[in-house]
Amino acid sequence: MSFHLPTRLAEDTVGTEIKNFDWSGLWDKLTELAVSAAWRILLTVVALVAGKLLIRLVMRIMKRGRLIKKMDPAAARFLTSFVKIALNALLIVVLVGILGVPMSSMVAVLASVGAAIGLALQGSLGNLASGLMILIFRPFRMDDYIEVGDFAGTVTDIGVFYTVLKTPDNKSVTIPNGTVMGQAITNYSAHKTRRLELSFTVAYGTDIEKVKRALLETAEAHELVLKDPAPFAKLKAHEDSALRFILRVWVERGDYWTVNFDLMERINNRFVADGITIPFPQVDVHMIPCDSEKNETKEETRK
Repeated sequence: MSFHLPTRLAEDTVGTEIKNFDWSGLWDKLTELAVSAAWRILLTVVALVAGKLLIRLVMRIMKRGRLIKKMDPAAARFLTSFVKIALNALLIVVLVGILGVPMSSMVAVLASVGAAIGLALQGSLGNLASGLMILIFRPFRMDDYIEVGDFAGTVTDIGVFYTVLKTPDNKSVTIPNGTVMGQAITNYSAHKTRRLELSFTVAYGTDIEKVKRALLETAEAHELVLKDPAPFAKLKAHEDSALRFILRVWVERGDYWTVNFDLMERINNRFVADGITIPFPQVDVHMIPCDSEKNETKEETRK
């Protein structure tokens, strides 16, 4: 009997504490916590909706502002994208604060997350920095025709991380900004005029002055060829089976390919009309008989 006495006393004590526990107070505290959490969630939803509407309003006002209209379209698009990302990040911080998360703890978490994201997104951050460099140094602008590495096309978008080109055959090429700034950029739209150089071959023995006159007269007669600088035509090289001439003319950059194709056709017709021969590749082969063939020839001669 003495062995089971402490156990019974403990059970009686627990039972007494349970009976005397303030259950109504616990319920009131849980209710208070639930109501507080519900209010915080409701305020967070309201703040989210209001924040999104406010961001949309700010972006609309910003796009209609005089400063954005005066800026280069690529710079304006980049700036608006950057501001939108920053405002959304600020909204997230405000929402977390409304939910009751301590700011010190959130800052520590953000620092850790930021370091991890920075290591994981080194390439993306490099693209972001390269996008800023594109806007600062402006190696090209919207609607410029450029060549980057193996790709060439018209610039249709300069984003925060990527640059988009539209190729002549209507393809869309998306290139990371880091790749763009890491390679040589050829901008065919940097100047208003471009020099067009064409090459032609004629047969040996053709009158050089006659060829030059045909090239220059055809070029000068084209309505899209600029008078200044004047067209230029000279003999460039003596090749294996032809004389090679070059013709250089200056045109507006938008007329480059039109003049290129027109001059190729017109000069061909002029050569035909003037009797200027365009040679085909030719190879002269000299046959040298061997000793056995020589002996056979001598024997046949004796017979």
